[in-house]
Parts: sequence; structure tokens; C-alpha cells
Amino acid sequence: MSDQALWVVVLAGSVGCYLLKLAGLSVPAAWVEQPWVSRVVDFVPAALLAALVAVQAATSGSDLALDGRLVGLAVAAVALALRAPFIVVLLLAGAAGALVHVVAG
Repeated sequence: MSDQALWVVVLAGSVGCYLLKLAGLSVPAAWVEQPWVSRVVDFVPAALLAALVAVQAATSGSDLALDGRLVGLAVAAVALALRAPFIVVLLLAGAAGALVHVVAG
């Protein structure tokens, strides 16, 4: 990509972000204060984080990857469901993923 094309992309992204922010500030307060809006907004960060984790755990570049990362994610989910401390969740997930990596080659 040439330097000129890169700057066009950067400037277009900046303008798009500014317009998105302006659109958010232009929403009437009566719309934002409705109960269903606040319920939805409470779950947006968790949904975005879950989507990022799923993409990172199940893909490698543009290919689907079924490897130890998915096992680590599953072990972490089970440990969280059992209310294990966060450090224990991290250690269990890391150990499970590493074990699958070593066993599977």
C-alpha cells in the first residue's frame, strides 16, 4: 500500500469516527433514558469481548483453527462456571492449552 493510500484510509477512518461520535451525541436524551436501552447497553461490552475472544480462539489468520486454544477456552469457561478464582482460571486454561499442544504436536 502506498503512503498516499494509507493516509487516505487513516483520514477516512478519522472522519468516520468523528461522525459516529457526533451521531451518538445528537441522540435525544429521551431515547437514551428508556429502560430497554440501558439494558442493552449493559450487555454490549461483554458481547464485544466474547466476540473478540471467540475470533482469537478459533481462527489463525483467515483459517479456522481447532487446536489447544479452544480446549483452554472450554476449561476456562468451566472453571468460571464453578466460580474458581481468576488466577486459577488462567492457570488451568493455560495448562490445558499447553497440554493439548504438546500431545497433539
